[in-house]
Amino acid sequence: MSTASIAADGKARPMTKEERKVIVASSAGTVFEWYDFYLAGSLAANIAATFVPGTNDTAKFIFVLFGFAAGFAVRPFGALFFGRLGDLIGRKYTFLVTMTIMGIATFVIGLLPGFDTIGYLAPAAFIICRLLQGLALGGEYGGAATYVAEHAPQDRRGFYTSWIQTTATVGLFLSLIVILTLRLSMSPEAFNAWGWRIPFLVSILLLAVSIWIRLQLAESPAFQKMKAEGTASKAPLTEAFGRWDNAKIALIALLGGTAGQAVVWYTGQFYALFFLTQTLKVDGTTANLLIAVSLLIGTPFFIFFGWLSDKIGRKSILLAGCLIAALTYFPLFTMLAKTANPKLINATETVKLTLTADPAECSVLFDPVGVRTFTKPCDVIRRTLATSSIHYDLVPGPAGSPLKATINGADAPSVPAELVGAAIKAGYPAPNDATILKTPSVGEVLSNSRSLTAIGILFILVIFVTMVYGPIAALLVELFPTRIRYSGMSLPYHIGNGWFGGFLPPTAFAIVAASGNIFAGLWYPIIVALMTFVIGLLLLPETKNRDIYADDSK
Repeated sequence: MSTASIAADGKARPMTKEERKVIVASSAGTVFEWYDFYLAGSLAANIAATFVPGTNDTAKFIFVLFGFAAGFAVRPFGALFFGRLGDLIGRKYTFLVTMTIMGIATFVIGLLPGFDTIGYLAPAAFIICRLLQGLALGGEYGGAATYVAEHAPQDRRGFYTSWIQTTATVGLFLSLIVILTLRLSMSPEAFNAWGWRIPFLVSILLLAVSIWIRLQLAESPAFQKMKAEGTASKAPLTEAFGRWDNAKIALIALLGGTAGQAVVWYTGQFYALFFLTQTLKVDGTTANLLIAVSLLIGTPFFIFFGWLSDKIGRKSILLAGCLIAALTYFPLFTMLAKTANPKLINATETVKLTLTADPAECSVLFDPVGVRTFTKPCDVIRRTLATSSIHYDLVPGPAGSPLKATINGADAPSVPAELVGAAIKAGYPAPNDATILKTPSVGEVLSNSRSLTAIGILFILVIFVTMVYGPIAALLVELFPTRIRYSGMSLPYHIGNGWFGGFLPPTAFAIVAASGNIFAGLWYPIIVALMTFVIGLLLLPETKNRDIYADDSK
């Protein structure tokens, strides 16, 4: 395919065979990378049971959050390292390297002995694998999005890159389907003992297929043109982020684009799953089925909004998604809670649990990466109540006074486990309460009115995801010239998605634990999405008509 045909092609011509090959190969490889990355989140309970000693559910839960967050924390560093390589040696070979690292790290997780066998080396090795996965993912997305965009006709760039945007959701969907298939085909005891490892081990086969597919591709024509003309950057990181004119663009892309896109994305998919299982106590099989069906219905809208962004612009769709999501999260999550666990919502309204404590004995429970140790009674009991989804009010007590708990005005135990038991007796549902939504098969999900209502709510959340995520790749590609495009677009994308988005579940949990309100964690994505709406409205340029080759010689 010639460069000229990409930069100034005719309107509405059909996709060529070569373009289809590029999109399929790039998307398939990226799907498998996301599949690998999301297994750790989808199998959090099994991983915690295998790699964390003892029976302390809170410690296991914090380890899961830390393991999940670790992979996101290093993504910007992967973006810098592999982005530089991509701008220096090419897009194709760089994302072959990232794919190999991701596949091997995932396969190793499936082989890791548990804590009972190798002690604390087990959780340490798991975290190392998660860090390698995060580094690899930091380099993968920018390469795949850049590669596809540089093959796309100028007037169809949003549509072509939107196929890459489906890959994160399809990867999550694929991981859920594999896990559900295994859960339904073996006993719970077998799955918990060894079956959970199978999805990780399968990744080695996906790695082999992905490498074979991508080896069939040629280098990006835009990169070849840049090399031939001698306009490549000798120091892409310095040029992209050491010069204010380029660094300013990256900062606007982050705060006015990817930060809001990230929190909407993670709220609609991962925090929704987290909320169902950890807050509403819906069993993992039911929650995964509900999420999987909503993703299956909603995924085509990534393509729709990518296509629409070629017609009306990237910016308007992205910012509209941020604004609508921020305005509707509270009512939507309240409806989801009433549908999935009505007894819990009733208890939050009728059971008044109050903690009275010396303010000096109560810490700020902000622990986004799960490394702090809380020992004060006020902190321990609040974290326990938050993990148990029990609403409480914290009242300042006299200096030096011991912590006191009351339920509906009567004295209650101040021992965490006993207080949870008292709250359940007062009206809170036990974790296995019969009123909690439970539909352990596809047939039951599709025939149960409550599950259909939950799917409808989750589908709306997925639509918000598709609005903000469908156009973002094209927008980021169009913001930077070819010589620094891989580096330039990767860093704001992965700071946004790795930090703003990736830390959403643990940050939301910290807010819930600090406030005592199960919905309070939603303030985090709402505030970030509104920030992006305002900054993006004022500073983010519209890019849909940009010729991505016009400034390559600057």
